[in-house]
Amino acid sequence: MRLLNKDLCLQDVTLMYLTVLATVVVLLVASYQAPAVHSRPALAYHIPLDPSGQLELSWNISYPTQEVYLELKVKELHHGVLLGMSDRGEPTNADLVLLWDDGHKSYFGDAWSDNEGRVMLDAQQDYELLETHQSTEGFFLLFKRPFSTCDPHDYIIEARTVHIIYAMLERPILSLHELNISHLQPGIQRVLLLRPDAPSPALPRDVRTLEVLAPDVIIPTQETTYWCHIYQLPPNMPKNHIVMYESVITPGNEAIVHHIEVFECSPQMDTVPQYSGSCDSKMKPRKLNYCRHVLAAWALGAEPFYYPADAGLPLGGEGSSRFLRLEVHYHNPLLISGRRDSSGIRLWYTPSLRRFDAGIMELGLVYTPVMAIPPRQRSFQLTGYCTAKCTQTALPVGGVHIFASQLHTHLAGLGVRTVLVRGGREVDVVQEDKHFSTHYQIIRVLKKMVTVLPGDALVTKCTYNTEDRNKATVGGFGIMEEMCVNYVHYYPRTQLELCKSHVDTDYLQKYFSLINRFQGRESCSCPGTTVEEQFSLLSWDGFSGEVLNSLYLTSPISMHCNQSTAELFPGEWEKQEIPVVTAELQRAPYPCELSGRASSQNDNPTEVRSNGSV
Repeated sequence: MRLLNKDLCLQDVTLMYLTVLATVVVLLVASYQAPAVHSRPALAYHIPLDPSGQLELSWNISYPTQEVYLELKVKELHHGVLLGMSDRGEPTNADLVLLWDDGHKSYFGDAWSDNEGRVMLDAQQDYELLETHQSTEGFFLLFKRPFSTCDPHDYIIEARTVHIIYAMLERPILSLHELNISHLQPGIQRVLLLRPDAPSPALPRDVRTLEVLAPDVIIPTQETTYWCHIYQLPPNMPKNHIVMYESVITPGNEAIVHHIEVFECSPQMDTVPQYSGSCDSKMKPRKLNYCRHVLAAWALGAEPFYYPADAGLPLGGEGSSRFLRLEVHYHNPLLISGRRDSSGIRLWYTPSLRRFDAGIMELGLVYTPVMAIPPRQRSFQLTGYCTAKCTQTALPVGGVHIFASQLHTHLAGLGVRTVLVRGGREVDVVQEDKHFSTHYQIIRVLKKMVTVLPGDALVTKCTYNTEDRNKATVGGFGIMEEMCVNYVHYYPRTQLELCKSHVDTDYLQKYFSLINRFQGRESCSCPGTTVEEQFSLLSWDGFSGEVLNSLYLTSPISMHCNQSTAELFPGEWEKQEIPVVTAELQRAPYPCELSGRASSQNDNPTEVRSNGSV
């Protein structure tokens, strides 16, 4: 990229932005030294953006000022680069920051794309350029932006999944109006930009490691592969506490290994067949479906996961399984062949047991077809409950403390929200992700622990999109079926392992009878007719979908208040009333909302003169 050091004249600006009616910020970029007021921030987090390794994003967070600092490294810069954020990784209606040149001079600016992908410079410039430099590693671009700017064209950065889009500019851009992101075929990367800023606990001196790794797998030449491998713990392994885990990624595969999970198999199974192959293969032993107790979960960009200083997750000992299932998701869009991989998870554990055993509890919906999503729905919600009666029955007097959470749905999932309800009022958000993606499911440490007391309720709401489906999507284990789950990590461990619900089946049968009569069919209550078959017989229209939604919102539920043995706690759990929520929790306002104006300090045109060339 060639940068000139001549002053930017009014004629240049007029020619380049004749059609731009809004006020814009044009920054001439070169070997720019940031003003003295900007000290270079330490960038704690890093993620490769593209499979070829051309782009890398590093960042850090300032919670006092509610700003995120981002640095983009480009190995080989041609005529510019584009970075953006959108709801689902779409090139349309995206918040953008660009570096581009017109063949003579280079510019940096805040922009956005319309609903057809056309790029417009933003009248409110909220990305502040701090520094650029060139080295043997590539070109570096450092800038910052507030979490929220109160600009309708800007994305609100929250502690949730962020869909990042990126593209290289291969030719000069005389005017941004000639640029359409959809034609660039941008790449997508998902990341959690905002992380808790609490320091990690120190590891004990007697800590040991155990690596659960893929066995030198040849990554298949296809875009998406889920690889399953069975790992055996040493025989008669005594009880230990996992205190931390981290990813182990084969060098060179950083952009291909998308996410990794380690599951403990059911202790009720004496043996699990040795298997290493595709998780979707018909040859996969059925017993692997009973290896679902999550021990560790990592996704691209995730940091090492630390347990609280006074808790650890049990590994080995009585009541545990010797068998673990490793699952590695390979994302290979370039169809690279012959690449070998031995990635996995490194567990750090100690024989010196901590004060508390940590536990994992499932919240949300039971895996059952009675909970279904009508077809052709842009947004449809299902809600799972952990009732006050269950927590009153199962939790100790002092309650339990949730410190981490892993949300889970299948392909139709758009968002998940779990809240703590006390006395009919929402008092805390356990975890919420409005931009949830089934392709980015990591265990997230909460910014602050949430204490659940006996008599509290937990409500988990999932949002789905089935616009591309012509049949009802029922609940179940299949990838084209759906789930609504929050695996919460807490201490001290109790016997309560699952607290989930589903609609009462008698009321669902009344729904089938009503819709069938309305649509001119006789309702079939024939023995052997499954719920899936009854859903498949319906003619889906606005009425049948609205009545189903009303059923789920108002009908009694069946509670699964399960012990670790998979048995119900004593009590009556059928036809329970849905917990009533009379007041929803409101988020705190952003600084720009309190000040009553947008955050940009670059409302007037700003020129940054170069002092050299790159």
